[in-house]
Amino acid sequence: MFASEAWSPASWKTKSIAQDVGYPDPTHLSKVLSKIEKLPPLVTPSEIERLRYQLSAVQRNEAFLLHAGDCAESFDACTHENISAKIGLILSFSLILIWGARLPVVRIGRIAGQYAKPRSSPTEKIGGREVLSFRGDNVNGLDVNDRTPDPERLLSAYFHSATTINYVRGLLTSGFASLHHPRDWSLSHVRSPSLRKEFETIVDGLSDALDFSRTIGAESGAAAAPFERGGGRDTVGEVDFYTSHEGLMLEYEQALTRAFPLPGAGVSPSAPDPIAPQSSKNAPKKGFYNTSAHFLWIGDRTRQLTGAHVEYFRGIRNPIGVKVGPSMEGEELVRLLDVVNPDKEPGRVTLITRYGAGKIDNHLAAHIKAVQASGHGVVWVCDPMHGNTQTSTSGLKTRHFGTIISELTSCLRIHAECNSRLGGVSLEFTGELNEEGFSVTECVGGSMELGEEELPMRYQSFCDPRLNFEQSLDVAFMISNHYKKERRGGGKQDVVYAELSRQASA
Repeated sequence: MFASEAWSPASWKTKSIAQDVGYPDPTHLSKVLSKIEKLPPLVTPSEIERLRYQLSAVQRNEAFLLHAGDCAESFDACTHENISAKIGLILSFSLILIWGARLPVVRIGRIAGQYAKPRSSPTEKIGGREVLSFRGDNVNGLDVNDRTPDPERLLSAYFHSATTINYVRGLLTSGFASLHHPRDWSLSHVRSPSLRKEFETIVDGLSDALDFSRTIGAESGAAAAPFERGGGRDTVGEVDFYTSHEGLMLEYEQALTRAFPLPGAGVSPSAPDPIAPQSSKNAPKKGFYNTSAHFLWIGDRTRQLTGAHVEYFRGIRNPIGVKVGPSMEGEELVRLLDVVNPDKEPGRVTLITRYGAGKIDNHLAAHIKAVQASGHGVVWVCDPMHGNTQTSTSGLKTRHFGTIISELTSCLRIHAECNSRLGGVSLEFTGELNEEGFSVTECVGGSMELGEEELPMRYQSFCDPRLNFEQSLDVAFMISNHYKKERRGGGKQDVVYAELSRQASA
């Protein structure tokens, strides 16, 4: 049905849309979108194609995907301290994974555009007053008196995204990511002695390895590995880093969707693409790229097969994610894959599963088997955060570290039982520190043994609770140890899973 339908960046407007925003002044909205359409792209097609290539390596089990960052960014949090802390945490997490798994890590941040949030209801009651729900900084304000959707916030989202990307690029090309000084990513505020010791062990081992490489002249002269295709960078001093957000605001996404010639290298040959425009017989083939981010995903609330979001996503060249929850049937999942990836191109689709620790055993295996039977190749990623949110006795939303690890451990086990492999994780975490230099307190548990009574101390999220720096590294070490034992053939897998569960509940 979909393959025969013409696609354009605006064809989503012919479909029903979930999570739509009602702007009181459509003329104002149109004026803002016209402005955004003329602004420069935030990311480039070559970067997007590079990510597709690297995700195809993840799909082949030759790399691991780390997708991480805030549930929802805020304009106020766009500071050099916050951005540096977030990138530092992502680098620290990936270093731990690389050390244990001996696999390259593809780093995708929930950053530079993750300003919108879906809501279960268009309105909410605050202090006995019914107001429009807060939909994120690019729609309206958190203040109850600032809930009217304002198109100017879309323009602000663009410029905050551009500022963030510019600063990230500067960090990663100025030596911040250098493996020669990972201590600069900062463990100064970590209060867990065991965590500090584990990380220092990796750093010391890394320093020895780099010193050896430098001595024999291998560090600067080694050819780039196939994974680093498109080379020209010093992979010890720089890393690839990609941006992502949920593609929720389709007017905004359309305004930043541009047609570019497809690159000659790295694109699988296929039959002529009915989506790509052709100005003449000999004109280069073109594709539509969403230039607001490298990677976008469809949320669990907007994945309707005949809906506007699926219609939009099926036509863009970007690699895309799809959130998969307990309400999705296996047949529906396969039909969705048929729509967004009819040619079964590698690296195109990442499935981000989010069931909850108590539901994963009832759903994941069936989804894996349905996809395997369909012949679709995908990247499987575990989101152990969204299905495990609970309310603390103080009324704050929180997540328990042990429950997060329980879902992650179950995910590893079920993939192994289904002759599949987990390709990555999607986490909501932050490296943010308060003015006194302490981590946030939003999730309970972990090596720092954070209790519910400590949540109000430094609870900073205006959306969902995030793992702090220490809790994030706890997760990194558990995943790294799993793959290290697997790599070394360290005993039966059920023993490994049992040990991970024991550590989580300790």
